[in-house]
Amino acid sequence: MAIDYTKRSRPVSLNKITLTRSARTVSLAKQSGTTGVLRVNLNWNARPAKTGFFDRFTSGPAIDLDLGCLYEFADGSKGVVQALGNAFTASPDGVRDHVIRLDGDDRSGANSGGENLFIDLRHVKAIRRVLVFAFIYEGVPNWAEADGVVTLHPVSGPQVEVRLDEPRAGARMCAVAMLEPTGDGLSVRHEVTYLNGGQRLLDETYGWGLRWTAGSK
Repeated sequence: MAIDYTKRSRPVSLNKITLTRSARTVSLAKQSGTTGVLRVNLNWNARPAKTGFFDRFTSGPAIDLDLGCLYEFADGSKGVVQALGNAFTASPDGVRDHVIRLDGDDRSGANSGGENLFIDLRHVKAIRRVLVFAFIYEGVPNWAEADGVVTLHPVSGPQVEVRLDEPRAGARMCAVAMLEPTGDGLSVRHEVTYLNGGQRLLDETYGWGLRWTAGSK
């Protein structure tokens, strides 16, 4: 049976959990959030406000952030889901549904919905780990001005927010959060680790062991 990934309108929960260095982990099971499809949303400010006099006469490229993830399934298969290289979906062998899916690539940042990863939690036992990342594909690598935030939207229970608020000069890659199955569901761990490199360095930092080739979108 296919999953309907359509974004249905629903009342916004007033409850929100914000993960930080001092409060790093939350269990979605305890928040009744391990059913249906988990939506992982990235939103950012593509064109920061110009505050100086001379800024009004200049227009640099918009900041293009990409949302993606490294994944490893319980059967040992692993890879990346991202717009780069058109790797938009992932499933382990024998599973017909898309366990992980990226909805598209917002090149301009003008889409108020940002970018979204969908994780089908019916197959949570097929997941070993998922590392959600954000990458500055174009524009000055300035995370402070991008003001990015990743929000996890379970089907029920409060949203889980991770703010990209610890900028590192020159870094284009940010490991945002690690998702791993637990005995009672799925845990989400705050990472927010900035790297002066791309997906290959992210792989090496977290020991994923993938083979990388140049890609484009």
